[in-house]
Amino acid sequence: MVSKIDLDHIEMMQYDVLKEIGNIGAGNATTALSMLINAKVDMKVPKVELLEFRELADIVGGAESLVVGILITLEGDIHGMMMFMLEKMSAHHLVNILMGKNIDNFEEFTEMDLSALMEIGNIISGAYLSSLSQLTKLFISSSVPLMSIDMAGAILSVPAIEFSKVGDKALLIQSQFGENDTEVNGYFILIPTLESYDEIMKSLGL
Repeated sequence: MVSKIDLDHIEMMQYDVLKEIGNIGAGNATTALSMLINAKVDMKVPKVELLEFRELADIVGGAESLVVGILITLEGDIHGMMMFMLEKMSAHHLVNILMGKNIDNFEEFTEMDLSALMEIGNIISGAYLSSLSQLTKLFISSSVPLMSIDMAGAILSVPAIEFSKVGDKALLIQSQFGENDTEVNGYFILIPTLESYDEIMKSLGL
C-alpha cells in the first residue's frame, strides 16, 4: 500500500495538523505533570517540527549529551513509537520536586528516583497519547515503557534503526515547563508508520 503522505514534501495543511496535534498533546501532558507534582506548571508555546532522525540529537544538546529517554511502542489503529526525553538536569529537577528534595540536589538517581522518573514519563506519555486518541477518535494502546539514561545519540539510535526502513523523519515537540532556574526541557518524539500518518489524516478529514 502506497502512503498518501510524503514526509519529504508534506502539504502545508497536513503540517499544520501535525503541529496542532503537537500543541494539544503538550498541553495535556503539562496538565498531567501539574497534577502529578501538585504544583502549577507553566509551559511555553511548544516548538513542533518534522525532523530527520540525524537532526534530533542536536536539538537535545548533541549526540553525547546525557538524557533520560522513555520509549513506548504504539499499537491499535496507530503503529509506531513515541519517546519522551529529558535532559538529565531537567530530570533531576522534576524528581527533586516530586520527591520533596532540595531543588539543587544532583546526586546520582536512587532506585526510588528512577521509579519516580518512570512514573513521570508514563503519566506524561499517557496524557499525550490520550489527547491524540481523543482528537482523532482512533484507538491507541501502548507497551510498557522502557527507560534508559544514556547519551542522546545512543538512545535515539533505537527508533532510528527501527523506522529507517519506512522513513527518516519524526515529529518533535519541544516543550519548556516551569520558570527560569527550575526550567525543564522536555522533548516528545512521535514516530508513526507512514500508514499511521494516513490514518491520522483520514480521521481528521484530510
